[in-house]
Amino acid sequence: MSTHAQRERLLLADLLETVGPGAPTLCTGWQARDLAAHVVVRERRSDAAAGLVIKALAPRLERVQAEFAAKPYEELLQLIRTGPPRMSPYALKQVDEAANTVEFFVHTEDVRRAQPEWTPREPDPVFADALWARLERVARMLGRKSPVGLVLRRPDGRTAVAHRGTPVVTVTGEPGELTLFAFGRQAAARVELDGDENAVAKLQQASLGL
Repeated sequence: MSTHAQRERLLLADLLETVGPGAPTLCTGWQARDLAAHVVVRERRSDAAAGLVIKALAPRLERVQAEFAAKPYEELLQLIRTGPPRMSPYALKQVDEAANTVEFFVHTEDVRRAQPEWTPREPDPVFADALWARLERVARMLGRKSPVGLVLRRPDGRTAVAHRGTPVVTVTGEPGELTLFAFGRQAAARVELDGDENAVAKLQQASLGL
């Protein structure tokens, strides 16, 4: 039975193949090839991927990622499609679903929304609820650097407080759009912001996300 993470994995790989290795992404300084290398290193080289959270190890991560980015693009895409090795924690279905559903969704949109005349995906209510459930759990972590109070709200009124403080800005949108916003893709997210004008401007420039 396919999981959200497995579906998003294949969507990401297919999109990377379609746009080609030199296509732009929303990740500053990364082309599609670099993003593909990041995904592969994160799953297959835990010794280097630790640099994502430990600053002292960041130089090693950059070296290893550059090595993978130098590999044939088709090889990187195949590694993404086939997934992590059997001994990797990501090979466990539960871990894959918990750790990769949002990861792959965000990176797919990093590629999609950097292309000219991109079009949004068709709404998927089940997947939207899955994204919302994850966003609720990590909202405060993602919003910890917000310079203002931050509330995330779905169109149906359900809310998640990402940061307590005043003044408050309420960001309204579908779960996928709120996820992108909370992960630092404010400029690319299709959302409505309600609050003091200066507070809104500060939030749009803030460093949100992990």
